[in-house]
This record gives sequence, C-alpha cells and structure tokens, in this order.
Amino acid sequence: MRHIQRQPQQPPRPPQPGQPPRPQRPAGPVPTPGVPPQQAGGHDTYGGYDSGYNTGQVYGAPSGGAPGRPGGPGGPSGPDGPARVPGPAPDWRRRIKIGSIVLVSALLVTSVSTYFWADSKVRREVDLSKVIERPKEGDCTTYLIVGSDSREGMSDEEKKKLHTGSAEGKRTDSMMILAKCSSGNTMISLPRDSDVEIPSFVGSQSGKKFAGTGRRVKLNAAYAEDGPELLVRTVEHNTGLRIDHYAEIGFAGFANIVDALGGVELDIEEGFKDEKSGADFKAGKQTLNGEQSLAFVRTRYAFAESDLQRTKNQQKFLSALASQAATPSTILNPFALYPMLGAGLDTLIVDKDMGLYDMGQMFFAMKGVNGGDGVSMNMPISGQRGGNLVWDKAKVQQLVKQIQNDEKVTVRGN
Repeated sequence: MRHIQRQPQQPPRPPQPGQPPRPQRPAGPVPTPGVPPQQAGGHDTYGGYDSGYNTGQVYGAPSGGAPGRPGGPGGPSGPDGPARVPGPAPDWRRRIKIGSIVLVSALLVTSVSTYFWADSKVRREVDLSKVIERPKEGDCTTYLIVGSDSREGMSDEEKKKLHTGSAEGKRTDSMMILAKCSSGNTMISLPRDSDVEIPSFVGSQSGKKFAGTGRRVKLNAAYAEDGPELLVRTVEHNTGLRIDHYAEIGFAGFANIVDALGGVELDIEEGFKDEKSGADFKAGKQTLNGEQSLAFVRTRYAFAESDLQRTKNQQKFLSALASQAATPSTILNPFALYPMLGAGLDTLIVDKDMGLYDMGQMFFAMKGVNGGDGVSMNMPISGQRGGNLVWDKAKVQQLVKQIQNDEKVTVRGN
C-alpha cells in the first residue's frame, strides 16, 4: 500500500489587534479519559502513520469525490455508476395555464381569419336605399328571406339531378319574413301566389321612377319584374312592416349547404311523392341530403292546398337546418364551419348593410322558432281573387302592430 505523507502543519495565525490570543491545540492526539494513548489518535493515525482515511479517499471510490454528492462518500450510487439525483416535480398548474393561453390564442386567430375570409365571400348586391316611401322603423329586427330558383353556376348534370329545369333568369321560389324580437321570434311565410298591389317604385337599374297604377299581381311577379328592391318595396307597401335586411339563396347553394352539414334530420308527418320536384318521401324521421332537401321544400303539386302546404314545409325545413347549423359543434369546429360557409356563402345575396353578425342573428332567430321560442305561421288568408290568395287585412294589421311594438304575437295564420 502506498504511504501518504502528512502535510506539514501551517504555523498558527498571529492574533489580530484587540482580539484575545487563540488557544493552541496541543500536538498529537487529544487524550480521551479511559482510552489508552495508542488508541487516542482515532482511526486515521497510529504512531505517526496516516492511513489516508481523513482525506476522504475510500477504496473503490473515485478520487476528488465529495461527501453527499454523486460519486462521493454518502452519495447515491448504482450498479452502473452514480445514480441521478431526481429533479423538482413538474409545475402542472403553470403548464395548464400556458396550454390554455395557447389554445385560446389559436381559437382567436382562427375565428378572426374565418370572419374575414367569410366576409369576403358574401355578395352584398341589394341596395335598400333605393326603396322609397318606407314604413316607420319598429322595435324588432326584420329579415326578408328569399329562396330563388337561380341556376347560376350549375352544370347541366346538376340541373338534371336536382330537377330544377333549365329556365333562364330567376324567380322567387319561397319568401318569408323573420321578425327577431325580445318578446319572441316570428316567422311568417308569404305564399308566392299572394294577391298584392305593385306600388310606385324606382327602377333598381335605370333609376327611373315608376308610378303606381293599382296593378295587382302575384307576389313573386314583383321579383321577376325588377328584382329584390321591388320585392322589398311591394312587401312593405302591402304589409306596412319595414324590412331591415334581405337575404337570398339559390338552388345550388341551398343543396350544397345541406350536404356540407352531412344532411338535415327531419320528421315527415305524412309521406308524399312528386315527379316534378323529384320528391319521394315516406313518413317518419329521416336524414335528407341536398337533393332530397331541395325536393322537399319545392314540392307543391302533391298537396291539395299546394302553396300553403309548401310554405309550411319550407318553414319546417329551414328551422331544422338552422338548429343543426347554429350549434357549438359546427360554429367552433373549423373542419365543420369552413365547408358549410364555403358551400353557401358565394351563392348568398344580401343587402349592403348586412354583416356576418346580422346573418348569425338571423340563423339563431330561426333556431329559436324551431325550439319553441316564437311563432311559425303563414300570412293570414281571407279568400281568393282570380286564383290568387287574398290576405286578411285586419289580421295583417294586428300582426304588424304587434311586431312593430315588440309585443307577443297572438295572431295566427292559415
């Protein structure tokens, strides 16, 4: 065994001025009472011999180790070498907080991006400032919702599949007023065969004013004659109710939205079939795709009261569509929201003052009607004139007054 020479002891440090002299330790081991002198030096000295134990050198331990540290006396060790000292426990509260901030930021960025993307696709083509002699504003927000038979952008194959025919131009296939009120929402279908008066109006393209002559026509003729502005003017003139916003969608956009949602579940009370629209339905709950949905809302010849029953079907379907579209699983899920918006927004035509917020309010109002928070009805009818449906003036006036004053609607239609 290699001998280790004891290092010469340093001479004692002289005391500092003003300090008492430090007591000197006697050389050699301190005698312990009852212990023989040859054992009093402790385990590391014997007769002037230093075994090296007091330097921390232990057989099998690496030199330079420090007690209590990995690799030194008292430190943890394993069969493959020094063991790793475990670190501090993870701060899960801080991790969850950071993760939540990242998630919220991602949703915010996605929502803002979706808003600007969707806003750029909307076609704001209807100028309600061209409508003249308008009724006073009411306490509710009113929408004129129109389904047109526009075949814009459809291929011949799509026209055949959807049973739309190939007529040029476009006409109104369905019309309804949606009143969003704090007292409850009201959805009123306007039969296309309604007997109405065409009032004086300003041409949407020419800017020329046309005087009213008392001419009476079917309601859908107003749209065919001069488009959305004249339709709004005619509805306001014959009801006395101001229209705040206009929204129109064509055949293709309607069917595409339904398909993007994965279909719309509907409970059909009584089955019916119609060759012209392509309808072939059995009674009961079922999920309708875009083609079937279009056939459902367009069918009229399968019913005795053709136009009135069709408007009821249209209301029922639109309410179901809104209920399934205006849900958190669709609105907060970009993989569901993007396809739906992309499928219908480029065929959606609205007024120039209608924003995405207004569209959202319209959808949620329709959803409310379907959920029982409001009234769904046809315009009250009192009879017919030359095959056209005549509105019940007294009931219409009462209905309009209740909507204008944001009162609970008690009037019921056909």
